Amino acid sequence: MGSNSKLSVDGVENVEMESGKRSVYDVLLRCVGLLLTLTATVMVGVGKQTKVISYADFQFKATAKWEYMSATVFLLVANAIGCSYAAISLVVSTMARSNGNKMKLFMITVLDLIIVALLFSANGAASAVGVIGMKGNSHVQWMKVCNVFDAYCHYMTVSVVFSFIASTVFLLLVVHSLFELHYKSN
Repeated sequence: MGSNSKLSVDGVENVEMESGKRSVYDVLLRCVGLLLTLTATVMVGVGKQTKVISYADFQFKATAKWEYMSATVFLLVANAIGCSYAAISLVVSTMARSNGNKMKLFMITVLDLIIVALLFSANGAASAVGVIGMKGNSHVQWMKVCNVFDAYCHYMTVSVVFSFIASTVFLLLVVHSLFELHYKSN
């Protein structure tokens, strides 16, 4: 199809986006996803806080670190995988779009969807642990810790927000790719 051909969807005439414009959106979204997952990974990795806690007549040092909770380990690993995938898919997607290879575009879309699921599940796990850290759970006698480790909790909150935005960016990539594959098939 030419870049000016028109498609009819439910009686509405739409002008097909030029191939170059679609590539720009894809590259832009992949770069944003790369930067967000990289930032989230680094923030989780450097998030650490040590405090001296006084209890009765005792004083002891306590440290909050990402590797002490499986949910934050999952968040770091999921974002590292998402970041690596974004870098690789940026190259592969650009090559596949220039060749017009629909099968590669379809496979990239499936992998994008897997990354969306991975990131959203890591965000959910880290958010659940974060809520317990902020509020505690009196039913099982878990004390809140964010009143003590406030800087650490802030780092984790910001990294979850970045990761959530990255998840949404990868979801937009899936939607963008599905539209592109649909229009290429017509």
